[in-house]
Parts: sequence; structure tokens; C-alpha cells
Amino acid sequence: MKQLPRILIVEDEPSIAELIAVNLRHNGFTPIWAEDGASAQREIDAVLPDAVLLDWMLPGQSGLALARKWRADARTKNVPILMLTARGDEPDKVQGLDAGADDYITKPFSTQELLARIRAVLRRRAPEQANDAVSVGRLVLDAATHRVSWQDKPLKVGPTEFKLLHYLMRHPERVHSRAQLLDKVWGDHVFIEERTVDVHVKRLRESLGVAGAMVETVRGAGYRLSAQAQVPDGAAA
Repeated sequence: MKQLPRILIVEDEPSIAELIAVNLRHNGFTPIWAEDGASAQREIDAVLPDAVLLDWMLPGQSGLALARKWRADARTKNVPILMLTARGDEPDKVQGLDAGADDYITKPFSTQELLARIRAVLRRRAPEQANDAVSVGRLVLDAATHRVSWQDKPLKVGPTEFKLLHYLMRHPERVHSRAQLLDKVWGDHVFIEERTVDVHVKRLRESLGVAGAMVETVRGAGYRLSAQAQVPDGAAA
């Protein structure tokens, strides 16, 4: 018998947690409830969930701190995290994504939206996984060792930005729309805002330093990675 996906709900409001749990249970999921970071960590230590619904405001460690902690841990770094919060402003969304959240759901939300977004992150199983090494100009990415270098100097690139860069480097000089990148990098991710791509492209450019100029914006069309891009003076080998 196929095991139902385990969803860890980290939420300190029992009424909200119970409402989410009931809906998850009725729609083919196994909900696990933790009311704070410590109990959430115990649940994760016992059994790794398929996804985490993580409230921003928690007693003790905040949801942001927990997201950063789990992203930094090799065992939990690939577990999808959906941030639940009443904070709807764009800077807060960017902060949540920057902490490692895969998606961001603003309260109040509909049950159907929540279920759709959970299903979407569960479908996101790295559709472009390949343990190859690829290079574009002096930029080199090794998928097997999860390393990126520019002119033989290592660069620190986050997990989502790594997947995005890997895809762009495997298809250089080609223009990709935001929708295509969501589909190819995240999976069939119809419920995540295309704005998410812009956030990760910005972070990718910052991680690449001067080589970030290779990630070009094609106005009205999307993004491409180009070896022909004008890298700032003094950056060439």
C-alpha cells in the first residue's frame, strides 16, 4: 500500500493547525502537528516529512530561523517548505524566500489554494536532475559535487539558484520565459507566482559576482545565460 505524503504543520494556533490537518487528512495526506520549533525538530528527527507548512510567527525560534536551519542541514535541505504568514508585503515575501522557503502563502488562504500549492511542491522533484559537469566560458558547474566556480575560483550558490543556473547553463544562449523556468527548474509549478523567478535570478546574479552579468534579462521575454555577455572590466582571465 502506498504511503500517504507526510506534511508537518508547524503552527502555534491550535484552531488553525486543526483546520489544516482536517483538510489534509480528507485529501490524501498524513498531517503531523508541531506547535513550536523544538517539537517540530523532534518530529523531523524521527521521520523526515514530505513537506513542511511553517508559520512565520512562532514562540521561541521564528519560522524564518527554522527555515534557515533546515536548509543548512544536509538531511533536510531538500524538504519543501511552504511559509504560512500574515505578512503579505513583498519585502517579507522576499525575506521568506531568502530564508529558504519554496513557497509563500499569505493568511487568510483558501483550503483549495493551500492544497494546490502543497501538491505543486510535491511535484517539484528536480525534473532537470543530471549529475553532469557543464561550462559556459569560464563559468563551471559540477552537478555531482554541487560546486560552481568562476575562473577556477569557487562560488557559493544556494540550492534553488544552483538548479536554476544548472538549467540555464545546459541551455545557453536560449531565452527562457519565467513560466518555462518554473516548469523546467521547479516542476509543473502553476501555482507559484512568476515573480519568484525574478527573486531567484537576482540572488543568482549576486552569488555569481561579476559573472552574474552572464545572466541576461531579455525585456518582455525572460532570461538567458550568454557567454557573449559583457562581463565587467578586470573580470576576464
